[in-house]
Order: sequence, then C-alpha cells, then structure tokens
Amino acid sequence: MDTAETVPVILVTGAGRGLGRGIATELARAGMSVAIHYGNSRSGAQETASQCAGLATNDNQQFHPIQGDLSDPEARRKILPAAVATFGHIDALINNAGITEPNRRDCLYATEEDYDAVMLINLKAAYFLIQATAQWMINNSGTPRLPHYQILNISSISSSTVSINRGAYCISKAGLSMATAVWASRLAEHKILVNDLQPGIMSSDMTSGAKDKYDAILSDGELVPLARWGSGQDLGKAAVALLSGSFPFTTGHVIPVDGGFHLRRI
Repeated sequence: MDTAETVPVILVTGAGRGLGRGIATELARAGMSVAIHYGNSRSGAQETASQCAGLATNDNQQFHPIQGDLSDPEARRKILPAAVATFGHIDALINNAGITEPNRRDCLYATEEDYDAVMLINLKAAYFLIQATAQWMINNSGTPRLPHYQILNISSISSSTVSINRGAYCISKAGLSMATAVWASRLAEHKILVNDLQPGIMSSDMTSGAKDKYDAILSDGELVPLARWGSGQDLGKAAVALLSGSFPFTTGHVIPVDGGFHLRRI
C-alpha cells in the first residue's frame, strides 16, 4: 500500500490556474502528489489543491501550494528546497509556467523590457529550475518513486509557428524546446528523462482574449484536424503517460498535444 513516502511527487510550475491546474488535476487522478507552484495568487493555488484533493485516489496523496516569483532569481532558488521540505522528495518537474508577450506589440516596435520579461519567466527560470532539480535528482539517485526521474517542459506550437506580435514569446518557446534537447543529452547518463510536451490552441487565460478568433479557426478542422480546443487535462493525460513509465525509451523528444496542428496537409 502507498504511504506518503512512496507516493510520487510532481512539482508543477504555474499550477494555480489554467493549463497548470489541468495538469495537476490529472496527476491527482493518477495517484500522484503535486507541489502546486504559484507566483501571486495563493487563492488560485489553494483552489487547485482543493480540486486535486477531490480527485485523489488514495489518502496518502498530498497537494500543497509552493510560492515563488519566477522573475526573481532569489525567490526562484527557494522553490525546489521548499517543495522538498514540504513533501520530503521530488520525482519530476513540469515546467509549465509562462507568460505571453506584454502588450503584444508588432516586433518592429517591441520593447526590450517586454522581451526581457518574457525570456526571464519562460526560458531562464525554466532552465535554471531544471538545473537545480537535476542536481537534486543526481544526489538522490537511488530513491525515485517513478520508474525514472523526469523533467517535462511545456513549450508551444509557437516554437515553430510565427506570431509577429509575439516574437519574444515564440523565441522563448523555441529556446525551451532546445533546452529540452540540451538537458536530455546531459542527463541521459543519470537515467533522467527530459521531454517536451508541445500544446497547440489551448483553452486558457492566455487565449481567452482571442476566443472568437480561435473558435472560427477551429470550426472547420482545416488548421486543427480534431477541430476543438485543447485543455490542461489533455496535457495532463500526456504527462501521466510519460511519468508512469509508458515511454521508458523516450528522451529529448517533442511530443505534440495539438489536435493534429503539426500535420502538413494539402
């Protein structure tokens, strides 16, 4: 029987809302505990924790908010130690937190301040969270509660799909996909798997302002063959499949969760 010490613990950044909440709830359904990272909204993280508790499959699962401002290096460095202190161990990191480009300016007029804000949270914070988590995993190599320690990055179809009013966002997500390859290569000798889940047009706070636009795009199935919005639950189910050991020989891979958007069709 599982105990609190044997239940896998997954640290999910940006889990207080949106896609992160959907991922967290699917992990709860799968019998895992979740360190629910949030930046500003503790109430959002507590709501995620409440939803996860309602979906848990055993009494030993735990769901606790972990606060940390990803734009502040000092605060970011405290996230992993806080999660380990709260749960006792960490078995996987899911780098989900991200922001869209402030003001969505045409790249001809984008500001350095907007560029830096996006890169700091979407790429730099994720990169160094991977570094800290990988070092902890290597130093605790004999104790994973999953078949493998794992790191999952949540990138975007914007890794390879241009939006001229979100140039920095696209570049940050392309960088995150390359970070997946870099860390997968470096950590393979330690049997730590690193993969990239690449969502498509997803229902979230980030896309809520363009709902009508995307509804029209999705309606005919031309751009997205499955002709519907994606969700955090879709991402969460993919994460569960990876974390549970269904893909033990897969690392450094970009896995589309995009309803077929990536298909080239004529």
